[in-house]
Amino acid sequence: MGFTEAAGTVLVQKYATFFGRASRAEYWWYVLFYVLVLLAMGILCNVVAGFSDFRDGVPPPLALLFFLGGLIWLAMFLPAIAVQVRRFHDRNISGWWYLALCIANFVPYIGLIAVIAILVINVLPGTEGPNKFGLDPLRPEARAEVFA
Repeated sequence: MGFTEAAGTVLVQKYATFFGRASRAEYWWYVLFYVLVLLAMGILCNVVAGFSDFRDGVPPPLALLFFLGGLIWLAMFLPAIAVQVRRFHDRNISGWWYLALCIANFVPYIGLIAVIAILVINVLPGTEGPNKFGLDPLRPEARAEVFA
């Protein structure tokens, strides 16, 4: 799965799909896309702010960019959570653990451990073959014989 295919899959085909599995490639390409879009919006806001006069408050072009940036972030937030949950499913871990780790981020010192745990889960390869969350996204044709 490549950059454009991953962004299209996460944003169009599986926008708010919290079931199934997501491969490492799908997750990391989407993370790169997400960071690049937000970085581009930040750079654009800084360029416009550099040419703006702030004597009368925030200029309308900059306010519009802030508003559009917020809408873009809001539109991409739900798919980011969904692909993260599907990534946990690929490791055969319930998505509720992601919620627990996000809540743990608010606890001092435990938050660092939670961030490291999320990173490790995202870096490790998924379980081979089908698991309780669905077929292997890398090899969907390999089905296990459950009742054989």
